[in-house]
Amino acid sequence: MKFTTLAAMMVAVAVFGLLIDGHDCKIVQFIFGDSLSDVGNNKYLSKSLAQASLPWYGIDMGNGLPNGRFSNGRTVADIIGDTMGLPRPPAFLDPSLNEDMILENGVNYASGGGGILNETGGYFIQRLSLYKQIELFQGTQTLIRSKIGEQAAEKFFQDARYVVALGSNDFINNYLMPVYSDSWSYNDQTFMEYLMGTLEKQLKLLHSLGARQLMVFGLGPMGCIPLQRVLSSSSACQDRTNKLALSFNKAGSKLMEDLSSQLPNASYRFGDAYDVVNNVISDPNKYGFSNADSPCCSFGRIRPALTCVPASVLCKDRSKYVFWDEYHPSDSANELIATELIKKFGFSRVGETDGPSPAPAIALSPEG
Repeated sequence: MKFTTLAAMMVAVAVFGLLIDGHDCKIVQFIFGDSLSDVGNNKYLSKSLAQASLPWYGIDMGNGLPNGRFSNGRTVADIIGDTMGLPRPPAFLDPSLNEDMILENGVNYASGGGGILNETGGYFIQRLSLYKQIELFQGTQTLIRSKIGEQAAEKFFQDARYVVALGSNDFINNYLMPVYSDSWSYNDQTFMEYLMGTLEKQLKLLHSLGARQLMVFGLGPMGCIPLQRVLSSSSACQDRTNKLALSFNKAGSKLMEDLSSQLPNASYRFGDAYDVVNNVISDPNKYGFSNADSPCCSFGRIRPALTCVPASVLCKDRSKYVFWDEYHPSDSANELIATELIKKFGFSRVGETDGPSPAPAIALSPEG
């Protein structure tokens, strides 16, 4: 669960159809992420403790029932994709997923609690780390090759857009928690080097699998999520946590520049939306919100509740709260963030320009 990687939510860009060996293959997106972009994968992980499968999740979307999204409504990726006229990539673990759906919509592998590092989020028991998500993507490639042939599949995957939006859990649900060995095995600098070194290997692996147009999204002010505030004696944002997010963004931006110059035909970019999210949290009234420091769904004064459940109490006006639960933004906050990201990164409706493709996924903080 997470609003922590609030810096990076995404959407990719299906721009036009390509006729490949008789198959009308679109340019689709493949999403790798955590709870900020999970659209139902964890719902099918029966032992996972990172779940959005109970009311009141999904209350403001569709039929109002839980759909696997860690919010009361849409994710940032949903909103940007809708605005751009793109289909929503289905969850990889959705039992109805087949080759035709993949060719038409792409796939979302995001998993609540997942991180760049395999050990991240271990106490959630089940979650898909980035390495595991890439492994599932390799399985997807096998399916598509058998469906449309080797040559057509190669073109399909090289033309696709890729979004990688993880990182907040690696801090919130790993390095900053003493129950994880990484918290005492590294210091801030060495952990960042470990994290970036791992991410570099993963991005190079994706390139070897055909990823040519890829965007990694940075982290938002994850020290300002309600969970971090309530753990502070002053209820203020955790300064150290926010500084780690800024360091991640700086190192991630440099990594993407380096990879773009090193890897053949690679167009790798970094989406830093820290300032967008920070502005909303710092001055919520300016953006139409009345609360930016506590969750809409909670047990009242009993905090942190960690997750929203049927027994939770909802705020009177969900549209006025920046955060839905202790980790994740509300539908209204996601809409505002998506709008700002579209303006900041120049995303336009599919087919209108040949501008940047993938859209962001945001991360404030995780729980997943």
